Amino acid sequence: MLSDQPTTLPRPAPIPVRDAVDRATFEREIVPAYTPVVLKGQVADWPVVRAAQQGDAVLVDLLKAGASERPLETFIGRPEIGGRFFYNDAVNGLNFERHAVPLGTTLDRLLAERDDPQAGARYVGAASATDCMPRFEASHVLPIVDPRVLPRLWIGNATTVSTHYDLSDNVACVGAGRRRFTLFPPNQLNNLYVGPLDFTLAGQPVSMVSLRNPDLERFPRFAEAMAHALTAELEPGDALYIPPLWWHQVEALSPLNLLVNYWWTASGAPPSPFEALIHSVMTVRALPAAQREAWCQMFDHYVFEANGDPAAHLPAASRGVLGPMTPTLARRISDFLMAGLRQTGM
Repeated sequence: MLSDQPTTLPRPAPIPVRDAVDRATFEREIVPAYTPVVLKGQVADWPVVRAAQQGDAVLVDLLKAGASERPLETFIGRPEIGGRFFYNDAVNGLNFERHAVPLGTTLDRLLAERDDPQAGARYVGAASATDCMPRFEASHVLPIVDPRVLPRLWIGNATTVSTHYDLSDNVACVGAGRRRFTLFPPNQLNNLYVGPLDFTLAGQPVSMVSLRNPDLERFPRFAEAMAHALTAELEPGDALYIPPLWWHQVEALSPLNLLVNYWWTASGAPPSPFEALIHSVMTVRALPAAQREAWCQMFDHYVFEANGDPAAHLPAASRGVLGPMTPTLARRISDFLMAGLRQTGM
């Protein structure tokens, strides 16, 4: 529960907890609610969970036995960053380095350094289990998600992943160690003081505020964000559902931690809405205020359907880009957008 937080900040509320569920319950009750939920003991029967209960050495032996020699992108930070991967002070570089390291080598290093306070931060993130541990998927099944959704591994020591969001639905399963999650709903965007959109740590933009030591003089609205925060500390075997666009910080609290997560989108893999956002920044943000307001109304009407179906008055065959999205229509829209970019020399 963020025990080192300044007392001037509101305490985050607990994330709702329920027992393990089946897929039908997950899809009917949890995903549509668009609220994080801890699923207690959802993967308690996984081999990595049982191995972790016997000790770090047993866990490492199990993981190494199935690991490939393929080098994985590994974040390595000096002891002084306190395990928090972030920007440098000038926000023109990062406070860690990336190296390509085989998983077995990383596991050996984590095991050897687990009692060394000067070991520094070491972290493998979003590694495809299919690539780095080919047999993992068959023996570690999460039946609440579509079997086509592939697991990704997150392995390291006591590290902190800064507050960020995912574009996809996410189920995060703790295989070893303990992890603290702190989540903020999407409507707290203005209070999180987000960093650069196009220069990020690992893909998604992050909050510039440290939860461990927030600078409320520099980031005064963050206190309001904390008033809406949710938190939970998960142990091996627990899972957490995180809806898309919910901001979350993830703290690994043990010397050796394993997280397995599953990302998917309800509509498959369409172009990212984030790209539409960036395109809008380029085309809309610099317009005069009255025109921006007019475009805001356009987006509300056509994209967010604030007034209902914007094409309901048109014959079904004449709705064009406002018709039901199909692969053919998606290609047509993509071609239209690419033609526009070519005309502007982009």
